[in-house]
Amino acid sequence: MIRLDNQTLRERVYRHLKEEIMAGRIAPGTVLQEVPLAESLGVSRGPIREALGTLAAEGLVTVTPRRGAVVTTLTKHDFLEAYQVREVLEALAVRLAIPRMVDAEIDALDAPIVEMRRCSARSDDVGFFDANSAFHEAFVIGSGNGRLLEIYRRLIGQMRPYRRPSALLRGSLDQSIAEHQAILDAARARDPERAAGLMLDHVRVPQWRLQKLSDEEFAEENLQPAFPGQVPAAAPERFGPDPVAVTPGATSPNVAG
Repeated sequence: MIRLDNQTLRERVYRHLKEEIMAGRIAPGTVLQEVPLAESLGVSRGPIREALGTLAAEGLVTVTPRRGAVVTTLTKHDFLEAYQVREVLEALAVRLAIPRMVDAEIDALDAPIVEMRRCSARSDDVGFFDANSAFHEAFVIGSGNGRLLEIYRRLIGQMRPYRRPSALLRGSLDQSIAEHQAILDAARARDPERAAGLMLDHVRVPQWRLQKLSDEEFAEENLQPAFPGQVPAAAPERFGPDPVAVTPGATSPNVAG
C-alpha cells in the first residue's frame, strides 16, 4: 500500500470536505467534529484540523469557541453583499478579458450557453448553474489577472452551496440565457465596454429578485440540507491507511481552528 505523505493527505482531506460543502451534501449550519470526520475518512485528527482551518480562512467554515467548526450559513444580507462584489469583479473581468481572448476562446463560450438551454428544457437546475458558472469563470480566467481569479473563486465558493435559489430564477431562465448570449455577442464584436455593461446588468438581476424575498423566504429556499444537522455516517472514500483510535468513553470535542 502506498502511504501518502502528510501534505498530500491534508490536501485530499481538504478538497474532499470542500467539495462536500460546495455541493451542498454537507449543509450550512452543520457542526463538523474532528473525531467523527477522522473516523469516517480513516485519518488522524491532524489533517482534519488543518483542513478545517483552511476552509475557515476561505469563509466556508466558521469557528466559534463553543460550537467549534460549523459550515458557514449566509443570510440574505450576506448574499446581497456578495452579489454587489460580484458585479464589480465580473464587469472588470470582461473588460480585461475581451482584448486578450483569441477568437477560439470566445467561440468556446457557445458551449455553456447551449448546455444552459438543454438544462432549462429538462428542468435541471444544478446543471444550469454549473453551465452558468463555466461561462462566467471563463471571462475571469481570460482576464489574465491572478488576484482577480483568486478573489472571485473564493467568493463563488462561499455562494455555491446556495446554488438552488429557485426563487431567484423561477420563470427567468430564458431571460438569463438571452443575457448570456448578448454578452457573448458583445465579446465577439470586440466591444468590452458594452459587454461589461451587459454583465453588470446581468449580475444585478438576482439582486433585484433577492431584495423582494423576506429573510424567512430566503432561508426556506436555500437552507435545505442534504444531511440535516450532521456529518454523513459513511464517506465515499477513506484517505488514510488506518482508522484513528478512539478511547472508549472519551468525548468528541468540536474542532478548533
